Amino acid sequence: MSVSGAGRWVRVVLITVFSLNVLLAENVNLKHSPPSHTAVRLFTDTELAKYNGEEKDQPIYMAIKGVVFDVTLGKDAPYNALVGKDSTRAVAKMSLESEDLTHDTTGLTEDELQSLDEVFNDLYKTKYPIVGYTAHRILNKDGSPNKAFKPEDQPHFNIKDEF
Repeated sequence: MSVSGAGRWVRVVLITVFSLNVLLAENVNLKHSPPSHTAVRLFTDTELAKYNGEEKDQPIYMAIKGVVFDVTLGKDAPYNALVGKDSTRAVAKMSLESEDLTHDTTGLTEDELQSLDEVFNDLYKTKYPIVGYTAHRILNKDGSPNKAFKPEDQPHFNIKDEF
């Protein structure tokens, strides 16, 4: 099996695992129920790390493309390495390697970027509640506002919920 063929096979397996977790989660009685209508929040990396599933009765969050999702499925989910951080690169590459657990998409292939968009749009945005955004999505590295960020263009954003 070629390296690219093996990579595709790994992606298919990981997408299948993620999808099964979503489908099975619908039948699981969760201890934490995400709020239905709360304002979205801005998460720093430090704050997001607190929602990694280690605290009992606390929700589990992960971010993809700077969007923070409530993925509370239990402590033993197969993708626990992805929680408590922005794991955009790992999702794009279908990887659980520590160097891929980052928001940085530099150097990803067109196939990986397409896979990222498909998983983001077809799985996470449709199945998991959005609870906020990461600071690097909204702020520049120097802390100044990212002028390209438009809250009204973000998924599930409602200006009335912000006040």
